[in-house]
Amino acid sequence: MKALGFAWRSLVRQPARAALGILGVAAVGALLFDMLLLSEGLVTSMRDLLDRTGYDIRVTATEALPGRGPRVTGASGTADALGALPHVRSAIAIRLADARLEGDGGVPLQVGFQGVAGGPGRPWTVLRGRDVQRPGEVVINEGIAGQRGLGPGDRMIFRPACDAESDAPPAVTLEIAGVAEFPFEAVNEGIAAGMLETIDTACGTGGRDEADLILVASTGDTDAAAAAAAALRPDLHAVTNSEVIERFSESGFTYFRQISAVLSAVTITFALLLITVLLTVSVNQRLGEIAALRALGLSQQRVVANVFCESALIVGAGGLLSLPLGILLAVWLDRILKSMPGLPAEMHFFVFQADALVLQVALLATTAVLAALYPMRIVARLPIAETLRNEVVS
Repeated sequence: MKALGFAWRSLVRQPARAALGILGVAAVGALLFDMLLLSEGLVTSMRDLLDRTGYDIRVTATEALPGRGPRVTGASGTADALGALPHVRSAIAIRLADARLEGDGGVPLQVGFQGVAGGPGRPWTVLRGRDVQRPGEVVINEGIAGQRGLGPGDRMIFRPACDAESDAPPAVTLEIAGVAEFPFEAVNEGIAAGMLETIDTACGTGGRDEADLILVASTGDTDAAAAAAAALRPDLHAVTNSEVIERFSESGFTYFRQISAVLSAVTITFALLLITVLLTVSVNQRLGEIAALRALGLSQQRVVANVFCESALIVGAGGLLSLPLGILLAVWLDRILKSMPGLPAEMHFFVFQADALVLQVALLATTAVLAALYPMRIVARLPIAETLRNEVVS
């Protein structure tokens, strides 16, 4: 009988112990799988969000304007100039502002506003209605549409919070052209967007033409496009999506990597101890049987291989079961973590990666080997005659 088949019969004869081992490995394997996904999940999710906008370079001002923060002056012309550079497909200028959406006798709704200039793409996707075509029109997200019951063709009373040095502007009425999805919108966050002239007019700063950042889409050579953008004006600074991700990875995501490493080490250690104990107990209970088989001619290599195959079967079955359990656990944990305020709705902490699956398989395989070493040593050094004599005497 082959070692694998013999090991299978040994496990079937002890179903409770085998089930305990498989379920234990499945539990720790599911947690291990999730921790491996967590280590790079946020980075992968952030990269997907940045790439989804279609713009791979961000251009900002290097110096802050007095009382108004680091804004790019002459934003519309700068966006057009950037769009005409080599290796650049298009560029748009974006100004961000907080605003208050007035209600009919109700509580005002705090929202964010994006004013955009340049051509022709937009950092949002229209879901219903149409895109903005002229100043005074806006698109809103589902957060505003759901909370206020607004849609294409409706009007809303809008009061922006402009620069600290400016007087509070009067409320303006804007027409809703459509409902759109924004890549970085948080759950239940209200966002409206329109042309840059719309926010300039609402703030009473018409003609200022300033933007918080300019998004640039390259034709393929991102580094060359970023270098050309930075060289356009001495007060501009260009950073690629890859550089943004690298900075986040080195700072903001280090905490999750540390958690992932610690919990992965704990789960692997637990699995190693669990399988080692189960195999050792099983072997100790079958020492007489193993000695008898050796006396009948079964080689040392066969009985040692039997113990190893038992470990492989337990870890293999538990590892397969851990995948669906890990996916369900990841969905549940991701929903809990995404409830933190301020996180984009499309940001995920657990993102499937083939590398994580390969690493989990490698770690579980290593665990199966290490867990079998001690019981294999017991079987390999088993004194046949003394063990049989002890069995008869006992």
